[in-house]
Amino acid sequence: MAEGDSLIELKFRIYDGTDIGHGTYAPNTTVVSLKHRLVAEWPQGKSFVPKSVNDMKLIHAGKVLENVKTLADCKLHVGGGFPGGVITMHVVVQPPLEKLKTDKKLEDGKKLNRCACTVL
Repeated sequence: MAEGDSLIELKFRIYDGTDIGHGTYAPNTTVVSLKHRLVAEWPQGKSFVPKSVNDMKLIHAGKVLENVKTLADCKLHVGGGFPGGVITMHVVVQPPLEKLKTDKKLEDGKKLNRCACTVL
Protein backbone atom coordinates (compact mmCIF):
# COMPACT_ATOMS: atom_id res chain seq x y z
CA MET A 1 0.00 0.00 0.00
CA ALA A 2 1.46 3.34 -1.01
CA GLU A 3 1.92 6.08 1.59
CA GLY A 4 -0.73 8.29 -0.07
CA ASP A 5 -3.31 5.51 0.10
CA SER A 6 -3.28 5.50 3.90
CA LEU A 7 -4.51 9.11 4.15
CA ILE A 8 -8.15 9.67 5.07
CA GLU A 9 -10.20 12.24 3.16
CA LEU A 10 -12.58 14.12 5.45
CA LYS A 11 -15.02 17.00 5.33
CA PHE A 12 -16.97 18.48 8.20
CA ARG A 13 -20.62 19.56 7.96
CA ILE A 14 -21.82 22.29 10.30
CA TYR A 15 -25.39 23.00 11.49
CA ASP A 16 -26.49 24.94 8.39
CA GLY A 17 -25.24 22.35 5.85
CA THR A 18 -21.98 24.14 5.01
CA ASP A 19 -18.93 21.90 4.57
CA ILE A 20 -15.61 23.07 6.01
CA GLY A 21 -12.12 21.62 6.61
CA HIS A 22 -12.13 19.42 3.52
CA GLY A 23 -8.78 17.70 3.18
CA THR A 24 -6.75 14.56 3.69
CA TYR A 25 -5.54 13.60 7.13
CA ALA A 26 -3.12 11.02 8.48
CA PRO A 27 -4.63 8.16 10.51
CA ASN A 28 -2.60 9.28 13.56
CA THR A 29 -4.32 12.72 13.60
CA THR A 30 -6.15 13.27 16.88
CA VAL A 31 -9.73 14.48 17.15
CA VAL A 32 -8.63 17.49 19.19
CA SER A 33 -6.22 18.59 16.43
CA LEU A 34 -9.10 18.38 13.93
CA LYS A 35 -11.17 20.58 16.23
CA HIS A 36 -8.34 23.13 16.46
CA ARG A 37 -8.24 23.34 12.68
CA LEU A 38 -12.02 23.75 12.48
CA VAL A 39 -12.02 26.58 15.04
CA ALA A 40 -9.33 28.35 12.97
CA GLU A 41 -11.22 27.83 9.67
CA TRP A 42 -14.75 28.52 10.98
CA PRO A 43 -16.70 30.65 8.47
CA GLN A 44 -17.38 34.22 9.57
CA GLY A 45 -20.94 35.47 9.94
CA LYS A 46 -22.45 32.26 11.34
CA SER A 47 -24.92 32.51 14.23
CA PHE A 48 -22.93 30.05 16.39
CA VAL A 49 -19.15 30.37 16.39
CA PRO A 50 -17.09 28.05 18.61
CA LYS A 51 -14.59 29.94 20.74
CA SER A 52 -12.59 26.83 21.63
CA VAL A 53 -12.42 23.11 20.92
CA ASN A 54 -14.55 22.49 24.02
CA ASP A 55 -17.48 24.28 22.35
CA MET A 56 -17.85 21.62 19.65
CA LYS A 57 -18.36 17.90 19.18
CA LEU A 58 -17.48 15.79 16.15
CA ILE A 59 -19.94 13.05 15.27
CA HIS A 60 -19.36 10.14 12.92
CA ALA A 61 -21.73 7.20 12.41
CA GLY A 62 -23.85 8.35 15.34
CA LYS A 63 -20.96 8.43 17.82
CA VAL A 64 -19.38 11.46 19.47
CA LEU A 65 -15.62 11.22 18.93
CA GLU A 66 -13.36 11.61 21.96
CA ASN A 67 -10.63 14.28 21.86
CA VAL A 68 -7.81 11.90 22.77
CA LYS A 69 -8.61 9.36 20.05
CA THR A 70 -6.89 9.27 16.67
CA LEU A 71 -8.70 8.78 13.38
CA ALA A 72 -7.39 5.21 13.28
CA ASP A 73 -8.86 4.60 16.77
CA CYS A 74 -12.26 5.89 15.62
CA LYS A 75 -12.59 3.15 12.97
CA LEU A 76 -14.10 5.47 10.37
CA HIS A 77 -16.57 4.01 7.90
CA VAL A 78 -16.62 5.28 4.34
CA GLY A 79 -20.21 5.71 3.14
CA GLY A 80 -21.21 3.18 0.51
CA GLY A 81 -17.95 1.26 0.83
CA PHE A 82 -16.34 3.09 -2.09
CA PRO A 83 -12.56 3.10 -1.94
CA GLY A 84 -11.21 6.63 -1.81
CA GLY A 85 -14.57 8.07 -0.71
CA VAL A 86 -14.87 11.22 1.36
CA ILE A 87 -15.99 10.76 4.96
CA THR A 88 -18.37 13.41 6.28
CA MET A 89 -18.34 14.20 9.98
CA HIS A 90 -20.92 16.41 11.62
CA VAL A 91 -19.90 19.29 13.84
CA VAL A 92 -22.20 20.25 16.70
CA VAL A 93 -21.58 23.59 18.39
CA GLN A 94 -22.84 23.94 21.93
CA PRO A 95 -24.72 27.19 22.53
CA PRO A 96 -23.01 29.77 24.76
CA LEU A 97 -23.54 29.31 28.50
CA GLU A 98 -25.38 32.65 28.74
CA LYS A 99 -28.05 31.36 26.35
CA LEU A 100 -28.45 28.19 28.39
CA LYS A 101 -29.03 30.22 31.56
CA THR A 102 -31.68 32.33 29.80
CA ASP A 103 -33.44 29.22 28.51
CA LYS A 104 -33.41 27.67 32.00
CA LYS A 105 -35.15 30.74 33.42
CA LEU A 106 -37.85 30.39 30.76
CA GLU A 107 -38.28 26.69 31.59
CA ASP A 108 -38.58 27.51 35.32
CA GLY A 109 -41.42 29.91 34.48
CA LYS A 110 -43.17 27.21 32.45
CA LYS A 111 -42.97 24.74 35.35
CA LEU A 112 -45.16 27.01 37.46
CA ASN A 113 -48.04 26.57 35.01
CA ARG A 114 -47.82 22.78 34.93
CA CYS A 115 -50.85 20.57 35.52
CA ALA A 116 -50.59 18.07 38.35
CA CYS A 117 -53.20 15.59 37.13
CA THR A 118 -52.76 11.88 37.80
CA VAL A 119 -54.23 9.16 35.59
CA LEU A 120 -55.14 5.97 37.44
